[in-house]
Amino acid sequence: MSATHAAEEPFGTLENGSIVHRWTLEAGAVRVRILTYGGIVQSIETPDRHGERGEIALGFPDAAGYEAHGESYFGALVGRYAGRIGGAAFPLGGKRYVLPANDGPNCLHGGVANFSTTVWDAAPCPDGVELRRTSPDGEEGFPGALDVRVRYTLSAAGELTCAYRATTDAPTVLNLTNHTYFDLSGDGSGGAETHCLRMAADHYLPVDPTGIPAGPPAPVAGTRFDFRARRTVGRGYDHTFVVGDGSGTIGTPSEEAPAPRPVAELSAPSSGRAVRLATTEPGVQLYTAEHLDGTYAGTTGRPYEAGAGLALETQHFPDSPNRPDFPGTVLHPGQVFRSRTVYAFTAE
Repeated sequence: MSATHAAEEPFGTLENGSIVHRWTLEAGAVRVRILTYGGIVQSIETPDRHGERGEIALGFPDAAGYEAHGESYFGALVGRYAGRIGGAAFPLGGKRYVLPANDGPNCLHGGVANFSTTVWDAAPCPDGVELRRTSPDGEEGFPGALDVRVRYTLSAAGELTCAYRATTDAPTVLNLTNHTYFDLSGDGSGGAETHCLRMAADHYLPVDPTGIPAGPPAPVAGTRFDFRARRTVGRGYDHTFVVGDGSGTIGTPSEEAPAPRPVAELSAPSSGRAVRLATTEPGVQLYTAEHLDGTYAGTTGRPYEAGAGLALETQHFPDSPNRPDFPGTVLHPGQVFRSRTVYAFTAE
């Protein structure tokens, strides 16, 4: 018998009449809530050093909040392409594909009607829930009909795993991630800039003023991007850190899932809460939520100001479809995209 309890309940109704459901996964002292809208991680509750369980993920208390403020990407399942594609276009197979320019001149997170704005089908799976949808050929300008499945599972040890699987009927580009913002002090407690981060990354990607990589990976040594030893995060980050070997493609002919490798650890001295991150992806996007300005409030009712949380998005590199020197993001028919990220929650 599974040590994880999973339950489904209605969560709200969108303006178009679609019903949103919420799945609650609970194992030991960890409780995670997943929405069928956007594949959103709506809530993560973990114990602090005193054993008191508290909310550590930024989010909204109802479906209306997510629908009205999709630009927040709180907890969202992001695709088809997480991060930015420069000039909102890319070449593939001798053709140029044009995408929505929803972030200045660039396409961000797959465009306007991206994976975080759709209602996914859901079904129980061992220790969790599986979400599934087919992204039609041409959705937001991307080629190929893409079948996507994402499993959120919670182990008895309190590890949340996001496992992605995708296949396509035509060559396409793909980059999936989860966009949860963490405040390990407790949601609404004042922000994440005092959190401490350790990242197994010798290089990062410098960017131009629009967030597009400005050159090859640069060494972190001697810069504010050096998190190889644990230190306070601070603010002002929206950058990719190279945590893999910088090679490889996203598709294989095999169903075998690669093994995640440890890449980062985030902790909050105030609460003792920590999360250890392991992934199969070559990059981690560190974003310190500079866009938040107090316009809206989260589950605690307190307004979210800049730095209220931070995201550690495991993914491929921004603008890879336009950068042949970056790890490949093209998925072909007959290949299977598989990716896993594991969040292990502890207290110290």
